[in-house]
Amino acid sequence: MNNAESSTVATGLLWFKSSYSGAEGGQCVEVAAAPAVVCVRDSKAVAGPTLTISREAWAGFVGLVSSERCV
Repeated sequence: MNNAESSTVATGLLWFKSSYSGAEGGQCVEVAAAPAVVCVRDSKAVAGPTLTISREAWAGFVGLVSSERCV
């Protein structure tokens, strides 16, 4: 997916940031679910580039980092 396609996919989405994000910020990403992909962006640069990931890959990533296997 090129940058133009990524920008189009990310337009009009509802973005979420972790409830564990501190008030000082600076180290957060935001995530939004689109119909076919999950979009991830830097919370400090909301107009910057957006990473698009398949829903299956995102589910695998979240499963891994939330498991006890990830230290």
